Amino acid sequence: MNTTTARDYRQIPGTYVFDGEHNHKGYGLNMFCKSLDLESNRAAFRADSPYYLDRFMLSDEQRRAVLARDWLGMLRLGGNIYYTFKLAILDGLTMQHVGAAMSANGMSVDEFRAMMLAGGRPINGNRSVEEWSHG
Repeated sequence: MNTTTARDYRQIPGTYVFDGEHNHKGYGLNMFCKSLDLESNRAAFRADSPYYLDRFMLSDEQRRAVLARDWLGMLRLGGNIYYTFKLAILDGLTMQHVGAAMSANGMSVDEFRAMMLAGGRPINGNRSVEEWSHG
């Protein structure tokens, strides 16, 4: 008998699955990021980021996350990694930079790269939110 539910993935620490609910929450944020496909939009955003963001229906939290380049915050607020990465590219960052910034304890790019080459983050303590409550 399968006792898992469709939302069990929410029990995995650091997992932000881009499901329908997350899509709805992050629609404006993702449309902003998608707009960066066009050079004219990238130029407008570089020239006056706060003003450019007014074009999109962003929550105050999403707006702050974009301006602060809070990569993990953007994911928590409904961002899709493939869209938010367009902003990282605008800033000249690699996926390794973003991955390091999203890692616990402010990992450097070199530390992140070494961790990934060694097989990724350790599984202990990262299997479920419930596991965290047991110390």
